[in-house]
Amino acid sequence: MQWTELLNANRRKPKKTNSVGTAKGRLQIERDFDRILFAAPTRRLADKTQVFPLDKNDSVRTRLTHSHEVANLARGIGVRLAFEMKEDIFGTNLPDVCVERDVPALLAAIGLVHDLGNPPFGHQGERAMGEWFRKEIPVCTSCPMDKIYNDFRQFDGNSQTFRLVTKLQILNDEFGLNLTYATLASMLKYPRTSFSSSKQWKKHGFFYSEEPVVKDIWEKTGLREGIRHPFTYLMEACDDIAYSVLDAEDTVKKGLASFHDLMDFLSCQNNASSDEIMRNVITKSKEDNKEYAKGELSPAELNDMSMQMFRVYAIAELVDAVVIAFKENKDNFLDINCQEKDLISISKGHALCEALKMFDRTRGYQHRSVLKLELEGSNYIKGLMDMLWVGIHGHKTKQQKKDEKLSSATTLPEYHSDTPFGRYVYGRISENYRRIFESPQNDLPVLYKEAQLLADAISGMTDSYLIALHDELKSLYEYEHSSK
Repeated sequence: MQWTELLNANRRKPKKTNSVGTAKGRLQIERDFDRILFAAPTRRLADKTQVFPLDKNDSVRTRLTHSHEVANLARGIGVRLAFEMKEDIFGTNLPDVCVERDVPALLAAIGLVHDLGNPPFGHQGERAMGEWFRKEIPVCTSCPMDKIYNDFRQFDGNSQTFRLVTKLQILNDEFGLNLTYATLASMLKYPRTSFSSSKQWKKHGFFYSEEPVVKDIWEKTGLREGIRHPFTYLMEACDDIAYSVLDAEDTVKKGLASFHDLMDFLSCQNNASSDEIMRNVITKSKEDNKEYAKGELSPAELNDMSMQMFRVYAIAELVDAVVIAFKENKDNFLDINCQEKDLISISKGHALCEALKMFDRTRGYQHRSVLKLELEGSNYIKGLMDMLWVGIHGHKTKQQKKDEKLSSATTLPEYHSDTPFGRYVYGRISENYRRIFESPQNDLPVLYKEAQLLADAISGMTDSYLIALHDELKSLYEYEHSSK
């Protein structure tokens, strides 16, 4: 792979010869970060669960704060690569690339965008959607095209993110945010479809509906199925660092564990004394805690201050380990046959990162209060999907109605979508999503389009909006059915 192709700053949408320039001193890849930052779905991340659903504590992270933190870590790594290691990483023959500006901006952009398509209630929301689709669209072994419905049976927010930025966000064309090839290629965390034979990753990174877009991106950047952009490894590592360290901080902030619980947990790991990074972080954090304990602080304040310094030490060590690992393995990441699964596992920060993930799971994610809220969120999602499906499944588009009228064909069987409730709920779905669903140019199978409209609608909602819409529609749904 060549950096000149991997950092391709061209866009899929052809330039208009008479268009007014809006760059104003910004490079194309720098503009990608700005387009993502100002997009409405980015703002909606403020009301989407990171780990703890519907938390009332404003200090606990949402998807938006998490995304900004990942972008910050990624940008920092980009600055180090571009200024401290420029020739070692990128060589000297990149005439059309400003490494010092493009690299930090590109890494920040994919860090900011990486969770944009995640549904409400975090990973539990993904699981709930997948469970609903597996129930409503069961596997049909005799159907030749059945495999494409794995897009929904195995619903993944990464694929929805790619769809969002390439198709859904802009109303007046089919190019979405029209990001550069470099950004689109490097944000593909899992370069495979849901029905691919590739076994390197269990998750998928794009839907069947966006496969032509992906093939175009691979052609322009020198990539192919199963092969990641080198920067994808860095973005994933920043995501791992952010959620492993910062979810531990949130777990303590919520009172589910204490600073000393974390120190005891890390100290009990088999490699705690032999692993230099883990030992350094534990030692420095405990020393600061002892100093803070001499002051007149409440237990909560002592926990907070100690965790803040733990966060500083842990992130600094893990980021440095990732930069070193990337530099040492750069030739491998540039190999078109690269089979590395991730960057953290081959870095010296692996032990600390894995120990923190285990702490997060056992002390935070599996706490009964969190599990209760996740169950409630799952029920809300499945219930709303039931009701929206009434309006979506069997809905006849304007073109279908026109074709039936011209051909005098027998009308389709009556569907629930023809009822007052069905028409009402269909109208509550985003006009933009409905326009794409109804477009005459959308020649995907009808059931696939219907499932995709439902996935677009649910994943685009915030936690609180989904609950509010569920409660509103539930009363109307129950009233209509009770009156029959």
